[in-house]
Amino acid sequence: MRDVLQSIAMFSSPKNTCLCSGKNLLKKIIASGLAIAGLSVAVDAQQPAFTPRGSEQIPISVRNKPEPMTNVSRDSQYAQIAQEVDVLERQQSLLRRVVRLVAPTVVHIEAIKEEPASEKNTGRSREPKKIEEAGSGVLVLINQSTVILTNRHVIHGAELQSIRVETSDGALLSPKKVLEDPSTDIAVIEIDQIPLPNGKIADSRILDIGDFVFAVGSPFGLNHSVSYGIVSAKGRRNLELGSKAIVFQDFIQTDAAINPGNSGGPLMNMRGEVVGINTAIASNSGGNEGIGFAIPINIAMNVATQLVERGEVQRSYLGVSVERAFNATATNEAGAPPPRGAFVKVIKANSPAALAGLRYGDVILEFDGTPVDNDEHLVQLVGLTNQRNPVDVIVLRDRQQYKFNIQLVPLPQSN
Repeated sequence: MRDVLQSIAMFSSPKNTCLCSGKNLLKKIIASGLAIAGLSVAVDAQQPAFTPRGSEQIPISVRNKPEPMTNVSRDSQYAQIAQEVDVLERQQSLLRRVVRLVAPTVVHIEAIKEEPASEKNTGRSREPKKIEEAGSGVLVLINQSTVILTNRHVIHGAELQSIRVETSDGALLSPKKVLEDPSTDIAVIEIDQIPLPNGKIADSRILDIGDFVFAVGSPFGLNHSVSYGIVSAKGRRNLELGSKAIVFQDFIQTDAAINPGNSGGPLMNMRGEVVGINTAIASNSGGNEGIGFAIPINIAMNVATQLVERGEVQRSYLGVSVERAFNATATNEAGAPPPRGAFVKVIKANSPAALAGLRYGDVILEFDGTPVDNDEHLVQLVGLTNQRNPVDVIVLRDRQQYKFNIQLVPLPQSN
């Protein structure tokens, strides 16, 4: 450092006039070096060699403090925000409008049941225990008559006079007859024909994962409550439900809040159309945990229509036996890109499949517009399909796809 200062003095000395022309440049170089070393030296009053450290990190709001907002500018900001919120609220009002539209089509149901019980220690029977179960239902039109579509487990075991039905405006409806199908957990309550609004029915086949839906029901007896969510999954089968009688399963899964009391109520899309009947939940606590299940409305309406027309459900018959050992390897060998479908092992004589031209070795990929996952899925689809109209069946044969139009028939009694 001493040598450096001496060098500065030397260049500043009048005796070294030959070097004075470079003194300013050298002073700048030395001053820069000292600044890096954390020292300082007196130099000419010029711009610093380096920008002060940290200045680039000072927020703009601190370096350039905004001007105070006047009352006029605040009013202008409020006006702009109000305009933007108006657009948002118009979008949000859609759900409110839809809920108001469909509310009169949903009913609250209370059923008083008698459940016999036995003493654990003595085994002696005691007085039947009365249980009050709350649920929901939706008004639908079947064969020009308004009926209530609900879950069987809501009203099963209750006498007709022990079933109470209340509309959204508090009016009571008198049940005349109850029709049930244990295999799907669907029930129909016939009522006196008075002017009532009916729910609009959607095609549940076009419902997709991620679609917005909402559930209307009576969770914990709080009638006509609404919850909102999306379709989380489709085609949920083989669920272990409380009643082992529910053998035909093809549930819609939703995260819309479903709790005890929502059973039998509608799951609806944003058009206000019924897409499903809320039926069950997956829960460790007994309450909503974001996993609810609804019966697709296509299945529910098919079952309900048969109950009204025949008093029972008649399963459909295709006339094929499918290979349970069918797997992804077999699918790839058959030439189908995805590992799905049902491998046809046997064609029953004179069956709808035989008359349509299906063969051994065909892989059924699609049935009535629904992709077939496996053999069990096909069995459920066939059994729950309406026999009124022919269905399109797409099969894979010799690495090519073929479409067959097949008219199903009632399941023979021997089957």
